[in-house]
Amino acid sequence: MKVLTCTTPGTFEYTIGAKPVLTMGNAIIKIKRIGICGTDLHAFEGTQPFFSYPRVLGHELSGELVDFDNAPGFEVGEAVSFIPYFNCGTCIACCRRRPNCCTNIQVCGVHVHGGMAEYLSVPSYSLLHGEGLSFDELALVEPLAIGAHGVRRANVETDEFVLVVGAGPIGLGTMEFARIAGGKVIALDINDKRLQFCKDRLKVAHTVNATSQNVTEQLMEITNGDMPTVVIDATGSLKAINNAFQYMAHGARYVLIGLQKGDISLSHPEFHKREGTLMSSRNATREDFEYVIVSMKKGEVNPTTYITHRVLFDNVKKEFEHWLNPANGVIKVMVEVG
Repeated sequence: MKVLTCTTPGTFEYTIGAKPVLTMGNAIIKIKRIGICGTDLHAFEGTQPFFSYPRVLGHELSGELVDFDNAPGFEVGEAVSFIPYFNCGTCIACCRRRPNCCTNIQVCGVHVHGGMAEYLSVPSYSLLHGEGLSFDELALVEPLAIGAHGVRRANVETDEFVLVVGAGPIGLGTMEFARIAGGKVIALDINDKRLQFCKDRLKVAHTVNATSQNVTEQLMEITNGDMPTVVIDATGSLKAINNAFQYMAHGARYVLIGLQKGDISLSHPEFHKREGTLMSSRNATREDFEYVIVSMKKGEVNPTTYITHRVLFDNVKKEFEHWLNPANGVIKVMVEVG
C-alpha cells in the first residue's frame, strides 16, 4: 500500500508499505478521506509539541471497515470513523473516565503513525459507526469533537457571550457548538477573510479583527460593558493566548484548546481580581464524538461548508506547503484516497 511519511520538518516522502494484518482487538480500515488539520501543518513546520520524526500524519479520517476482531455491532463494508486517541484504560485519568488525557495516550498521527495511507489498523474499541453520514462528514467528526469538548469544559450557558479566538477549523467548530449551547458567539481573528466566512457561513453576529487598535473597546460595546464570560483559544499562538487574558469578564472561564510550546504569561493581580478560571481542553471523549454525530444528523452543524480545498492522495506531497500560506484561503483541505 502507498504511505506518505513526514520524514523531517518540511519533508514528505511516499513509500510502499505492507498492508496491515489483522491482530487481536484491532480493526482494519480502508481509508477514504483524510482531513488536514492544524496538528498536521504544525508537524510539517516542526512546531508541534509531543512529536518525533519520521511520522505518518493524519487523524481526521474516515473509511470502509474491511476486517475486525472484537467489534460487536459492526459489519464489514460499513462506513466508519474512529476516536484517534488510544488510551491505556488503567491510569488515573482513564479510571476517572477521562481517557482523552490518559497519562500514556497514543494519538494517531502524533505519537504513533496515522492515516496518510491506504489502510490503517486501529483498536476496535475506538470505532465509530457511520450513521449514514458521508465520508467527508465522518472525517470531520474529530475536529468538531475537539470544539464540542472545549465548549463542554467551559459549561457555556444560554445567552452568555463566548469569545472564540481563532477562526480556523477548530475555532469554527467551537463557534458552532457554543451557538448550539445557547451562547452568543464573538469571533476574533487576524484574517478578515476568515471573519467574513464566520459571518456568511456560520451566521456569527459579532466579529473582531485582533489587529485592531481598539479590540477591548469593541468587545466592551458588544457585551454591553461586561466583556465575555467565556473565552476559548483555538489558535495555539502564544501571543494570542497571552493577549486574551485581558478580554475576560469578572468571573469568566478561559479554556485553552490551542496548544503551543512556550510558557503562558499573565498578570496575576488582573487574573486574580476577576476570580478567573483557566483550564485546558485536550482532545475529546466518546461522549463528544457521539454528540457531534447526532448534531450533524439533526442538521445543527454542516461541516462540509468548511471544505475549501480538495486534493487526491497522490498530490498531497506537492500541494502541502501551499496550505501553510494564509493568502491561499485554506480553511479545510480534504484528501481523497482510492
